[in-house]
Amino acid sequence: MRNAALGGALVAVSAGLLGYFVILRQSAFAAHALAHIGFPGATGAVLVGIPVTVGLLVCCVAGALAIGALGRQVRTREIATGTILAFATGLGVLFATLSSRSSGTVTSVLFGNLLAISTGQLVVFAGFTVLLLAALAVIARPLAFASLDPAVAQARGVPVRALGVAFLVMLALVITMAIQVVGTLLLFALVVTPSATALMLTARPVRVVAGGVGISLGSVLVGLALAAMFDLPPSFFVVTIATVIWLVTLVATRERRTPPPGAAADGHHHHRTEPELGATA
Repeated sequence: MRNAALGGALVAVSAGLLGYFVILRQSAFAAHALAHIGFPGATGAVLVGIPVTVGLLVCCVAGALAIGALGRQVRTREIATGTILAFATGLGVLFATLSSRSSGTVTSVLFGNLLAISTGQLVVFAGFTVLLLAALAVIARPLAFASLDPAVAQARGVPVRALGVAFLVMLALVITMAIQVVGTLLLFALVVTPSATALMLTARPVRVVAGGVGISLGSVLVGLALAAMFDLPPSFFVVTIATVIWLVTLVATRERRTPPPGAAADGHHHHRTEPELGATA
């Protein structure tokens, strides 16, 4: 239980930190795809007898680099992402068929297994989290700028392309960890939903990130406690809590997000000079 709590907390913090940029860059599909791209890594690792975390990491990072190399624009990126996702899924099915020991691994990859986190995995998670924190400390501001207005950022000398690839590699690290907590099918609720919830409450980046981390962390820890109480899978409770918080926030902020009568007409006369997401903290 100790490893589950610590591992879940590390994943929640990492997912919360990067979730804001996933939404800002409209990369929710890329996050979903990378989770599935990790599937052949897990089943292939079982087939050749290496740690599942290694297989997940190799495939997720390779997938991130491939998406970054092939998708220069959003439209092209979506096509490249979908194509790589389909190929990876087929490869995962092949590896699972060839390995007689992969049935348990397939279940864990699809639905997560927070209670099975080992001390070795915990060390890896801690290392990934430190790397993510260090990278964000260096590139968070230029990454936000490049995400909000890539054309202007590039004109001002910001390495937009390199930042995009760096972001995808960081996302691959988070996905590698998150798969082992909630699985590929439920991963969206940990990587995207908490930050999306926070974004309904505030447009200030620092507050969105803090809110995303808080919601993600709370969902994991409370979900783990409920799983212990009711002897049910933790991933179910983690996803349910995150989703309920999102739904409650969606309803509670509905009036704030609904433009008043005449706002559409006024919008023709008043233009925002900066995107709301770019508000300073």
